[in-house]
Amino acid sequence: MFGKTRQLLFSACIRSPVCRRYVPKLIKRSYASQAINQMLLLQQMDICADQPSRALVIGVYADEEDKNDAGILTPAGWRYNLQKTNGRLIEVLRMSGPMPKRGEARLLFAVEPERIPYYSVVAVVGLGKECLGYNPYEVLDEQKEAIRRSVAAACRILAELDTDRIEVENCGHAESAAEGAALGIWLYQELRDPKSRIFVPAIDLYATKDEVCDIEGWRIGLQKAAAQNLTRQLQEMPSNLLTPTAFAQNVVEVLCKSGVNVEVKVEGWAESQSMHAFLAVGKASCEPPIFLELSYYGTCAEERPIVLVGQGITYDAGGLCLKKKKELFNMRGDMTGAAVVVATCRAVAGLRLPVNIRGLIPLCENVVGCNSFRPGDMVKSMNGKTIEVQCTDHEDVLVLADALLYAQNFCPKCIIDIGTCSGYMRQSLDEAACGVFTNSEILWQQIKHASMHTGDRVWRFPLWNFYSKAVRAGGRSDVQNYGSGRGGRPCKAAAFLREFVPCGQWMHIDATNVMVTNGIDFEYLRRGMAGRPTRTLIEFIAQTICKDTAPKMGK
Repeated sequence: MFGKTRQLLFSACIRSPVCRRYVPKLIKRSYASQAINQMLLLQQMDICADQPSRALVIGVYADEEDKNDAGILTPAGWRYNLQKTNGRLIEVLRMSGPMPKRGEARLLFAVEPERIPYYSVVAVVGLGKECLGYNPYEVLDEQKEAIRRSVAAACRILAELDTDRIEVENCGHAESAAEGAALGIWLYQELRDPKSRIFVPAIDLYATKDEVCDIEGWRIGLQKAAAQNLTRQLQEMPSNLLTPTAFAQNVVEVLCKSGVNVEVKVEGWAESQSMHAFLAVGKASCEPPIFLELSYYGTCAEERPIVLVGQGITYDAGGLCLKKKKELFNMRGDMTGAAVVVATCRAVAGLRLPVNIRGLIPLCENVVGCNSFRPGDMVKSMNGKTIEVQCTDHEDVLVLADALLYAQNFCPKCIIDIGTCSGYMRQSLDEAACGVFTNSEILWQQIKHASMHTGDRVWRFPLWNFYSKAVRAGGRSDVQNYGSGRGGRPCKAAAFLREFVPCGQWMHIDATNVMVTNGIDFEYLRRGMAGRPTRTLIEFIAQTICKDTAPKMGK
């Protein structure tokens, strides 16, 4: 006979409005024994049980080259294995085949002995060997990157199963686990029909009473991931919706809630500042150019700020030197630098870092029109230097030049500009790293150290006088926006910008090659816009104010 528990469950199912629909069909099939009838009804009613759709992500260490490695669960995973599954989880995992590798996840269903388990599915992710750490040849913390990749892979699979809630253990580093989870489940679907949107589960940190919970590291990881997702969101927005004016409106809505002051300066203000290089680029568009100035004060007002300059060309058709058809589709992301600056300012404010930040964002469109600037035109920058326009498709440096000169007004600690200045970066580095050009060894060591932790790496390119001579070679002007000679286009773009940084520490980040991702190389980034190098820039700013971790210049 049935026990009291099954009778109660049977009564609850009969009372359920969902199950009542099936009762008439089941009554038609009756047997002499009442027990058999109840058994049949309960078997049918099991599908109507309202089981909680929760998932747990835990890690396992194993040698990827040894298929017979039995694997070692993380401390949190081992406690769950003993306390909740009575050791069944590790047995099932070992019977399911070789241990998952880095970037892989193994799903185990109903490993808890309860009839209705608290976690309906457990995802075991591969973390590689326990001894993973900083690899000087890869310039990467491999343990943190393995956590990001594996946790993201697990969360994406669980999201496809319509899981309502995913709890992730720290896997040895809560910040990296939070980054992987939040980046992995994000996708741009604002313009889709709400009924056809992919469900995005809630994520949380898994912890028990008998262990130390790194909730602060988890919070920092979520802030960094949210910043990169904001960059991706702005990059993905179509250019007919995200015009310079619409971009400014979005920035005001996002940043004013975070305690960042936003000043919107119009075309007349730019003319009064003699920003003729910037204004020349946007002449052809019916959308007026806009200049944004962001201010965040995390410490005393007398402290010199870090100035961030973001290239904000909301669509780049190349002007009269029109781009090729296959290049035009992704040119809505030519405002990557501006999006990175906005997201970084929000993250710095959210983390309440004790630093002053100034963000400068020149916004315009580079399209074809009756008023387009032309190859051979001469324009003057704020400092009076004459620039010869050799190619209208290399307008990025023109927009940044006036912003770099304007940045000198704030007596900055350092100036960092982010842009997408040369497509030839793809041939140099592919998606592996951003290109960095700087006149300061200290800034280079700091940004390299930051990228090592975030997994969003950078690589330094030369800023030699050879390239400066190439952009000064024209006899009719002070500088040229393309320069003479063959090749070296990224270096010439940086050399051009150097002409407009008269003094102080300066760093140029070229993010052209990391603007778009194929969705394969990094498990935590879906195909499309990547949002890089947002997390690296946030980590860089955090390390500049931490005297213990910031690299020092040698004697």
